[in-house]
Amino acid sequence: MNFPIALQLYSVRDEMQQDFEGTLRKVRELGYDGVEFAGLFNLSPAAVRDMLRDAGLTPVSAHVPFVDMMADPEKVVADYKEIGCAYIAIPYLTPEFRPGAEKFDEISRGAALIGEAASRAGLTLLYHNHDFEFEKLGSAYALDVLYEKVPASLLQTELDTCWVKVAGEDPAAYIRKYSGRAPVVHLKDFAGSKQENMYELIGLDEGKKNADGGFEFRPLGKGVQDFPAILAASQEAGAKWVVVEQDQPSMGLSPMECARVSIEYIKTL
Repeated sequence: MNFPIALQLYSVRDEMQQDFEGTLRKVRELGYDGVEFAGLFNLSPAAVRDMLRDAGLTPVSAHVPFVDMMADPEKVVADYKEIGCAYIAIPYLTPEFRPGAEKFDEISRGAALIGEAASRAGLTLLYHNHDFEFEKLGSAYALDVLYEKVPASLLQTELDTCWVKVAGEDPAAYIRKYSGRAPVVHLKDFAGSKQENMYELIGLDEGKKNADGGFEFRPLGKGVQDFPAILAASQEAGAKWVVVEQDQPSMGLSPMECARVSIEYIKTL
């Protein structure tokens, strides 16, 4: 496995809020090469850039809410360019923007606009999927429709292998489908199967819990995913980075312990 490995910092978001710089150092000590941001916690781009340099981490990408990017795409792009990111990503769609909802068409138009701003600054826009994009619009998945509407020059994929699998598709096959358009691949493991209230587990509604435990995020190698096949497909597709993400800790481990188990596993492959 020859990829550099990044951690999506949403996985350790509470630690980031308490000690941003110290958490970056711990991530590097675990063996991660880079990070993907999920917010800057009111720090300036220059301060974050310097913390990354001191920690020895590469700023790969950043997840920025679609509405925030649309509000001021030039500023968002400029901020993450100053940090040193090569990519920015649309991370998640709130219900009104999802396939079949009234504002879904705004995603393709907005992605083209943000993608142009990113391209002018030398960055690349990515789209990070969940499973709701695997709703059919006619004969094609909404995710595929999005990638058909917005050219690869303006929008690349950030396929989340957990949600591809939850949707009933083979992650490795889906990565290969987007060969040449898959620079960053999300590695995420899980146990159980698709059910209601899964998105409460992402952490967007911390007050609710999934009562029956039928679906659970897991450290890599502790769930159902075939990561040797996923990594082989990522290599064939021309991926430049793989990113570990675990939305909620499990198995009695802390978020940082989950991140440790994941990188220890992936380095055995």
